[in-house]
Amino acid sequence: MVFSKGTKKFVIALGGSIICPKEIDVDFLRSFWAFLKKEIKKGKKFVIVAGGGNIAREYQKAASKITRVSNEDKDWIGIHATRINAHLLRVIFQKEAHPVVVDKRFKIKSFGKYSVLIVSGWRPGCSTDYDAIQMGVDLGIKEVIILGKPAYVYTNNPDKDKKAKPIKALGWKEYLQMIPQRWIPGLKVPVDPLAARLAMKEGVRVIVAEGRNLSNLKKILENKKFEGTVIG
Repeated sequence: MVFSKGTKKFVIALGGSIICPKEIDVDFLRSFWAFLKKEIKKGKKFVIVAGGGNIAREYQKAASKITRVSNEDKDWIGIHATRINAHLLRVIFQKEAHPVVVDKRFKIKSFGKYSVLIVSGWRPGCSTDYDAIQMGVDLGIKEVIILGKPAYVYTNNPDKDKKAKPIKALGWKEYLQMIPQRWIPGLKVPVDPLAARLAMKEGVRVIVAEGRNLSNLKKILENKKFEGTVIG
């Protein structure tokens, strides 16, 4: 059980691979919108941080095929991919969301009269995992839900190792020993290393769960038994 009893504010990092796996997943976004609207009516508030996913990687690959591209420029391409995804979410949640996308730290410091804050990438050197955790810290929300492709943190890459086993809970020190220590654009890990170190420093707990499973997300929000990994 991760969330404290009575928790009403949540940070959700929605992976770009969930928003746009190969093309924009309209059916999922419609379901996600309807699901959160019901939760908002119950008094819940959400920070939704948009990832870049396939859009970012395709643009990064295209640039790299033409010229030598620095990691910083690859990150900026990724950041702008998160921004277009974030603006898509802002328009979908236009009645519930603050009309301004949070594209840098402290741009918006509270929910105000809104139930949803939409966040994009901020700066090079990390993924939107970092932005999600920093937003949580700044708003006093010490738990972050990361919704992406993997349903759990695994002992190894499950796409390459069929014997990889899911891990239901682990600490940040243990997690950091499992992943690369440096960020490179496009790094595929459940939580990027800079975000993991920030979470460890600030005492933030993270749930890694499969992004499209909204019934599982409901269990997470209601502090019931769910499928996923708790880190921290």
